[in-house]
Amino acid sequence: MTRAVVIGATGQIGRAAVRALAGDGWEVTAVSRGGGRDAGWPEEVRVARADREDDDALAAVVGEGCDVLVDMVAFGPAHARQLTSLAGRIGSAVVLSSVSVYEDDRGRNFDTQSEPDGFPRFPVPLTEEQRTVRPGDSSYSTRKAALERDLLAAGDRLPVTLLRAGAVHGPYSPMPRELYFVKRNLDGRRRRVLAYGGGSRFHPAGTRTVAELIRLAAARPGSRALNAVDPDAPTVVGIAAAIDAVMGVEAEDVLVDGAPPAPGVGLTPWSAPAPVVCGMGAAERELGYRPVARYADCLPETVAFIEERLAGAPDWRAAYPKMAEAYGGFFDYAAEDAWLAGRHACARGGREYPAAPGTGCVTASAWRAGRRSRPGGPPHR
Repeated sequence: MTRAVVIGATGQIGRAAVRALAGDGWEVTAVSRGGGRDAGWPEEVRVARADREDDDALAAVVGEGCDVLVDMVAFGPAHARQLTSLAGRIGSAVVLSSVSVYEDDRGRNFDTQSEPDGFPRFPVPLTEEQRTVRPGDSSYSTRKAALERDLLAAGDRLPVTLLRAGAVHGPYSPMPRELYFVKRNLDGRRRRVLAYGGGSRFHPAGTRTVAELIRLAAARPGSRALNAVDPDAPTVVGIAAAIDAVMGVEAEDVLVDGAPPAPGVGLTPWSAPAPVVCGMGAAERELGYRPVARYADCLPETVAFIEERLAGAPDWRAAYPKMAEAYGGFFDYAAEDAWLAGRHACARGGREYPAAPGTGCVTASAWRAGRRSRPGGPPHR
């Protein structure tokens, strides 16, 4: 039996990674700040308490050595140095990175997306050959790039697989994107405005998918960076339809071409003016990866977890404070109703009518021609 140490084991991906490794015969030590245990882990899994920032504590849980160290929470050069300092006791490492390290050929990346025309335009599919942002300490993306640079440079001492995850989904997330549609359905909102025609695609990465890649990389050490995403990259319309199907809800999508038409209207956690769709060819070649779950396959568990979390809290902000901080305006129903009312006023009588600013007033015939309903189900998905 071989030994694996998982840092950040009680996080969203860490829980699934421990299960996958234990199921593959590894002797797993699950490390977290609280030293907790997931109910789904086999009894043989050992738990340990350690702070990721404490070099001595991390060295202690590694002990005399391990065959693979899996790190869910590494950022920047300091963590790279911490891992490489243990190279003599670690056979190989698997470290979580992110697709946010990529930038397009004009230097646009996820740090420039708020600038005019600042959202990156990537090729489809986006492969590991795409250039990455300049390593630094200014943002999540630049810190992940610095982590990648330093770990890959030390590959002769510590083989490391870096997994560039997409939009992570699954239970136990402190910031579940699916909350956007789950809460709206629970609130009885049966019409929803979707910017960019509902066609935005930001490649999801289920915890099952990432855990499977971790399992494969642990058994095939090497120094490389690999995309880590689901086999499908559904549109926003497809995501909404898939969540509706899980919740037994029928809803209507009002699709708006282009950017959100007004503040608080039409923007979802996946909305973007250009697709981010990654290729998995490298993982297939280097790890023998084969898909284990499509996006919709994972939704029942995700939706149930979100519903339970919401039911146990006074409001959604208390249930998901990080989500509220990042996306506080996502449930501005008053703004949405005002925009829909203004759009309806525009459409009456086949001519333009006065409407509130930002309603995108058009003639009734043009509005009716452009108003599309969502497909009956995920496009799958």
